[in-house]
Amino acid sequence: MAIKHAIWKVGAQPQALSITSLATEQFFEDMIVAAPEMLSDEWMLIGRQINCFSGRIDLLAIAPDGALILIEMKRDRTPREVVAQALDYACWVEGLASEDIAAIYARFAPGRRLEDDFQNRFGQTLDEETLNDSHQIIVVAGSLDESSERIVGYLNARGIAINVLCFQVFQLGDQQLISRAWLIDPVETQTSAAVKTAGPKEPWNGEFYVSFGEGNSRSWENAVKYGFISAGGGPWYSRTLNLLSPNDRVWVKIPGSGFVGVGRVLGPPEAAANFKVQTADGERPILEVAMGGNYHRELANDPERSEYFVPVEWTQTVSEHQAVNDIGLFGNQNTVCQPKTPKWRHTVEVLKQRFPDFDGTH
Repeated sequence: MAIKHAIWKVGAQPQALSITSLATEQFFEDMIVAAPEMLSDEWMLIGRQINCFSGRIDLLAIAPDGALILIEMKRDRTPREVVAQALDYACWVEGLASEDIAAIYARFAPGRRLEDDFQNRFGQTLDEETLNDSHQIIVVAGSLDESSERIVGYLNARGIAINVLCFQVFQLGDQQLISRAWLIDPVETQTSAAVKTAGPKEPWNGEFYVSFGEGNSRSWENAVKYGFISAGGGPWYSRTLNLLSPNDRVWVKIPGSGFVGVGRVLGPPEAAANFKVQTADGERPILEVAMGGNYHRELANDPERSEYFVPVEWTQTVSEHQAVNDIGLFGNQNTVCQPKTPKWRHTVEVLKQRFPDFDGTH
């Protein structure tokens, strides 16, 4: 069923607002550049009106894991034409090298460096090795016909990270309001992109990869002591925790250090305000006992940006300075992912040797 929006003015007799349109598509694009959070507050815009071999890409963004986000506006084309054009553009984006991406950003933000602004925006170093390892396709449209919805759904179900963001403009007196709705849950698109990394693919081996951002935000020592993994600061970081189910095995890596532990999931994600752990004094709220990190305490009442915790029973862990960081091991900035690459299979084979008690039987 195609996406439809409606807004009512609240009152004893609710009044539906009339649908209208913006003056020009150019004005809408200008608005997005001025306020990128209209698309997502999890991405950073890095390019606009980029010439490629078959046309011009409207907008290009980057996610915290270095994945590129190709954004195509509907303009005067039918949604089906936009989907086809976006797929064509994606063929070009997939081949961009790190120096190409840096040059695109230099034209978009003269005098600034992508790696510096990426660090300031996401609080982590831009890894050239994983830059553009994957990408997403986002079609922006005012409406979506059923045929286009079927096409996008078909592609997404087969691992192509494509989504549609529908905007609708409404008139309220002399003001215009914009609503927005995703066709597919963004977490599905994010995780599709995370597993469709460059290079050969193979069936997922059933082992989960976890990135644990140790530092001011959270402490690996705490995680080992109280039995958890966690992420927060925005849904891009925390929502992939929902991929995990009880008894799933997780291999945990601290970015920049290496793999530090393996364990089994015990339960679903819980917000920081509700998560409790066992201590010598009985069950206590995690935010009262985990003092090694901030755990986004200031966001504890914000369900979108709060830290979320998943309880884990560790089978084997090491300290950060003993982390396994051999050359050629898998890495990704997504908190949780299901890699489908030979590199991940190789990584798990190595880790099972380095963590001989990975299954808890030794």
